[in-house]
Amino acid sequence: MKYVVLVSHGEFAPGLHKAVNMLAGEEREDVLSTSLSNGMGADEFAENVKSVLSVVGAEDEIILFADIVGGSPLATTANVLMEMDLLGRTRMIGGMNLPLVLTCVLSKDDEETSELIDELIEGAKDQIKEFVVAVDDEEEEDL
Repeated sequence: MKYVVLVSHGEFAPGLHKAVNMLAGEEREDVLSTSLSNGMGADEFAENVKSVLSVVGAEDEIILFADIVGGSPLATTANVLMEMDLLGRTRMIGGMNLPLVLTCVLSKDDEETSELIDELIEGAKDQIKEFVVAVDDEEEEDL
């Protein structure tokens, strides 16, 4: 199985996990998440990560998403993955957002992981756009 694992500061990863479940199906066992809460130490967070990853089997792959490249959640999770001998079967991406993770969840079983990662990163670049609504100048003056 390919697992999608979300880690973050605060409640971002669990919140994103809930949004993904809403859009991709509530009963998904292949999406996991945990977060570094305010005041939580690195050791406690590492134990949370170990607990979340305990379902990963010897033949499974992990696609890990984190909120910030180089942030404590990503760095700590990478260390845990190394300790659990899972790092070699893990791909990591920082800067997660809903379209990126949702696309991964819906596409991961249809593509090789390396190709998927390339497509995800390119697709994520295309997702960030300014949303502009045209306003009629005459209406604006009436306000």
